[in-house]
Amino acid sequence: MPDDWADRHVARWRDHWLGIEFDDDIEAVVVRMGRLMKHFRAMTAVALAEVGLQDHEYETLHLLMIRDTPGHATPSALAADLGISNAGMSGRLESMEQAGWVRRRASLEDRRRVDIEVTEAGVAIWRAAIELRGSEEQRVVGVLTPAERAELAALLKKLTLSVEDVSSRASPRTPPRRSRSR
Repeated sequence: MPDDWADRHVARWRDHWLGIEFDDDIEAVVVRMGRLMKHFRAMTAVALAEVGLQDHEYETLHLLMIRDTPGHATPSALAADLGISNAGMSGRLESMEQAGWVRRRASLEDRRRVDIEVTEAGVAIWRAAIELRGSEEQRVVGVLTPAERAELAALLKKLTLSVEDVSSRASPRTPPRRSRSR
């Protein structure tokens, strides 16, 4: 198999870390994951531009659509999921409502509360973005056989679980140890 960007990166940096542990395989894995995520972020930006969504609009629609109650949420639940203030959520929803992608409705459970609902237009633009984004994911991951995809998924799950385990044990004031930047 020919060298890729990560192989060249490892070869360049291997001898620069004198006195610091440097494992070629660990470096190559982390660099490749970062490179792939950078590619997928760039392709998501292209997909969003093509359908006419800004990143924060897509994020909001996506979080609305992947909920246990697809297409429905309270503004405060969305704000918490997105990690933004209630005021920031209100401004975001205002512009999305003007675009026709969401609507605010009085809650069926408590008429004093407002719920957010994705409109047909909101679902359509979200689906268009997800299909464009997903086609690139399919193209990239599709070079693997089904067995290779299953193996990669299992290996990545193992890595994810190790991060989730460390995160659950870390105190809020003590972040997990970080490796040197790449």
